[in-house]
Amino acid sequence: MSGVDEEARLAALHSYGVLDGPRPPELDDLTRLAASIFDTPMSAVSLVDRERQWFAGKTGLADDESPRDLSFCAETIPTRAQLVVPDARADAHFSSYANVTGEPHIRFYAGSPLIDGDGHVLGAMCVIDDRPGDLGDRQREALQTLSRQATGHLSLVRSRLQMAELGQELARATQREEDLIATISHELRTPVTAIQGYLELLADDERLAEHSRLVEPIYRNGQRLVGMVEHLLSGTRPAGAPLLLHRSAVELHLVLTAAVQGCRAVAEPRGVEVVVEPPTQASVVSVDAARLTQAVQQLVRNAVLFTPPGGTVTVRVLYAPVPTIEVADTGVGIAADELPYVFQRFFRGRHARREAVPGVGLGLHIAQEAVAAHGGRVTLSSTGAGTTARITLP
Repeated sequence: MSGVDEEARLAALHSYGVLDGPRPPELDDLTRLAASIFDTPMSAVSLVDRERQWFAGKTGLADDESPRDLSFCAETIPTRAQLVVPDARADAHFSSYANVTGEPHIRFYAGSPLIDGDGHVLGAMCVIDDRPGDLGDRQREALQTLSRQATGHLSLVRSRLQMAELGQELARATQREEDLIATISHELRTPVTAIQGYLELLADDERLAEHSRLVEPIYRNGQRLVGMVEHLLSGTRPAGAPLLLHRSAVELHLVLTAAVQGCRAVAEPRGVEVVVEPPTQASVVSVDAARLTQAVQQLVRNAVLFTPPGGTVTVRVLYAPVPTIEVADTGVGIAADELPYVFQRFFRGRHARREAVPGVGLGLHIAQEAVAAHGGRVTLSSTGAGTTARITLP
């Protein structure tokens, strides 16, 4: 085996995170099973490191490791083949090994290489006896099966390790995200709000009336910037932080009207008609009017942005079996493979990216969070010729 291949093999071996750790109980169980099947007093799952072999599972062996130059299992690495030694004392290669001439007095050895999914030989699954022996064809096949089982268990151990590392990285990423949000809140929202205040003073100063046409667009765009920051902060609330509600008795139709009114500025330039169906009965619920209006507004705005010019967005209240707000559009629809992800923060589907639809992928997440705080839920269905979003309230 070349030096490069050996280094790659050793890197793969160490990636399993098993060496020098607690032995996986599954591998100890596997060696007990092997010893029982082959009627040998000793069995091991041996991982061959640079200068040693370490037993990830063992039965009947006193030590946890032994030098590589005394390892029978190491012989399977360059050949990648099963090794059977009927009588080590009569074998020219192994007869002088210290574990043959002394404890544990190895006579019979049979081992199958542990070959992982990337083709690296990690070591061997072996059975050992202090008496000479041999294997028939079916026994050789059984030993190969056990070696594959051992390799599978090692892969599961590595997967658990990788998942733990991924969880830690996600936790660090979440903390970085929350730090960024705090920075945005302090470094961006605060000065923009101050600018808005000064612009209001300028707008009220009669001496500057002739300059109002200059102040007004600055003020309007400042409001837009504040809205964008608030939108970003609403959608990136730290996980677990409660969303406080100030409930009062509210007529749902008034919530719809307020939400739609807030979307007119987006719908009219795009040539999209937003229709609010008249209520068929009164539906008064105990909700946080501002939060629920924000949720509906996010759904309506989303529907408008994904509806081509000339299309329609229809908003209505349904009363049975539970109070439900429905927002239906005649837009491009949502691909079936994207539906499970649309409520994730910052998710933007293929159409949004391709057509550069405005937004950062927070609207549906904000709506879901606000409705969930009320004990309700948001659902989406799409046929490819439009999308229907529903808010159901308890």
